Amino acid sequence: MNIRKIVLQVTALFAAASVQAQNPIIQTIYTADPAPMVYKDTVYLYTGHDEDKSTVFVMKNWHCFTSTDMVNWTDRGSPLSVKTFIWAKQDAWAGQCIARNGKFYWYVPMTHETIGMSIGVAVSDGPTGPFKDALGKPLVHSGYGDIDPTVFIDGDGQAYLYWGNPYLKYVKMNPDMISYAGEVVTVPLNKEGFNVRYQDVDKRPSAYEEAPWFYKRKNLYYMHYAAGGVPEHLAYSTSTGPTGPWVYRDTTMRVIGKGGAFTNHPGVIDYKGKSYLFYHNAALPGGGGFTRSVCVDEFQYNKDGSVPRITPTTEGVKPVEHLNPFIRQEAETIAWEQGIETERSNNARVYVTEINNGDFIKVRTVDFKNGAGIFQANVSSASGGFIEIHMGSLEGELLGACEVKNTGGLQSWTTVSTQVKKTKGVHDMYFVFKGSQGDLFNFNWWRFDK
Repeated sequence: MNIRKIVLQVTALFAAASVQAQNPIIQTIYTADPAPMVYKDTVYLYTGHDEDKSTVFVMKNWHCFTSTDMVNWTDRGSPLSVKTFIWAKQDAWAGQCIARNGKFYWYVPMTHETIGMSIGVAVSDGPTGPFKDALGKPLVHSGYGDIDPTVFIDGDGQAYLYWGNPYLKYVKMNPDMISYAGEVVTVPLNKEGFNVRYQDVDKRPSAYEEAPWFYKRKNLYYMHYAAGGVPEHLAYSTSTGPTGPWVYRDTTMRVIGKGGAFTNHPGVIDYKGKSYLFYHNAALPGGGGFTRSVCVDEFQYNKDGSVPRITPTTEGVKPVEHLNPFIRQEAETIAWEQGIETERSNNARVYVTEINNGDFIKVRTVDFKNGAGIFQANVSSASGGFIEIHMGSLEGELLGACEVKNTGGLQSWTTVSTQVKKTKGVHDMYFVFKGSQGDLFNFNWWRFDK
C-alpha cells in the first residue's frame, strides 16, 4: 500500500501529527486479524492483508512481522497466500500459526472452489516460511461459517482447534497437527456462556459473533472473541476445562469509533513479563471497514484472572528492550514511517523501496551505549540521494548524512558508509531520505560501528 500515492495531502498531515504514535504498528500495508505467536525470544505477528481501496474483503495473502522489543516491527514478507492451496479460489481470512515439534502449522480459512469456506493448514520448517499446503485439501469443512480458526496446545499435549461464525465449533487435533480425532463439536452459545446480543436483528442466541482466540493462563481457559452484532466489540469467556462449559465474563474493548472498522479481532499474548492485546482499527489514511490496521496495547490481569476493560490508544506500548545498532538491522525494521514501501525480491530478501524525498523511517529506543562513529547501509539505486540520520525527532540533531550514489540499478546492491557524530545512550532515531524527484534508492539493511 503506498499511502502517499493514495492520499498525499492527508498522509502528510497524518504523519506530521503521528510521529510520536505507535498504533497502528504497521503502516506500509493495511493489515487485519492479528495472530501473535511467541517463539523463543521473538514475537511473530501473522496478519491478513486488506488490499488497497477495498470496498469488500479483498484479501489474497497473509503477512508476517517480528519484534523483540514490541515497538520496532520487521517485515518478513508474505510467506503464504491463497495460491498456495490448489483447492482454494479466494478469501485469505483470519488464521493462526503455532509451533510444535520443530515445525510451524498455520491454520487459515479460504473459499473452496466448490464447497465454500473451509479451513486449511500450511506447514513450514521455520516461523517465517516458506509455508506449503500440508494436505492438498481442506482440513475441515462443516458449514458455511468455517472461518477464524484459533489453535492451542494444552499442557497434556492435546491440541484444540476452535473456529466459526455464526457458530463456535472445535475439534481435538491429532499429534501430527494436520488431522483430528472424533467429530466436530458445536459449542452451546447461550446467555450463561456468551452473554446476549445488544442488536438482535439476526436472532442469534448470544453475543458471540466470530474471531475466537483460545489460550490457557494458570488454571483458567480463556476465549476472547468479537461480539456484537455489528459494529463489533471484544469480549471474553472463561472455563475450567478446554471444552467448557464457558462462563461469560465481560467486554474487553468497546466498539472503536464511528466510521471505522466495523469488525475487530483479538490476539492475546504474554511476553517478557507483560500482557498484550492485539486488535485492528481503521486509523491509517484510506482506512475503513475493509482497509484495516493492526494495533497493540498492554494490559494487566486482575488478581482473580479477570481481564480489565482495555482502551485503545495511539501511543501504543513501551519497549521491553532497546535495539542494538551494532549488529545488522533490517531497513524494514520500523516503528513508524512515511511514504516508503517494502518489497520481497525473488531471493526472499525484504527491503525498503519507493523512497522519495522527505520520506522517513522512525526506529525507537536505539541504544548507542558509549558511542558510534560509523554508519553503514546496504543500498541499490538508479539515481541516488542521501540518508540523513536524526536523533529524537525529524528535525533533531543530525548525526550524519550517508550519500547513496547510482549503483547501476535498483537490484545492484552495495554497502555505503559515512562517519557520524559520536552519540551515547538511548535515542529514537529517524532515517530521513533526501534527493531529487522520483524513487531515490532501495534500502536493505544498516549498522553502526564503534
